[in-house]
Amino acid sequence: MKQVFHKIMSLAMAFVVLFSTMSFTMNMHYCGGTLVETAIFQKAKGCGMEMDKPSTEGCSIAKKNCCDDKQLAIEGQDELQLKVDKITFEQQVFIASFVYTYINLFEGLENNVYSFEEYKPPLVVRQIFKIDETYLI
Repeated sequence: MKQVFHKIMSLAMAFVVLFSTMSFTMNMHYCGGTLVETAIFQKAKGCGMEMDKPSTEGCSIAKKNCCDDKQLAIEGQDELQLKVDKITFEQQVFIASFVYTYINLFEGLENNVYSFEEYKPPLVVRQIFKIDETYLI
């Protein structure tokens, strides 16, 4: 049960890191103040009523385009990048000593010698449990 819990938690933490560092853009197309289309990761196509170039020849008033495109950019975190060249000397010493002690931690576990295997248990002079027993009559 403990291993299953650890696997689930590690998978959840991996997704948290993935989605917190991912950035994406959401494009929205409004036509006449009404949201017509929304697209994520690509540009919104539109409704086909956009004006390419409003003509301003011969008149001083230009027609206003009824369509509007808005873009919402959600930036992910970029603080998680670890630079190896910026590790201080104390951190390098700690990492080296940690790796060295972890590698040597499991060395020689197959040849464990227990000191109590050679000793015999003491001889029983009296059976103490018989002395302390009480009987209900």
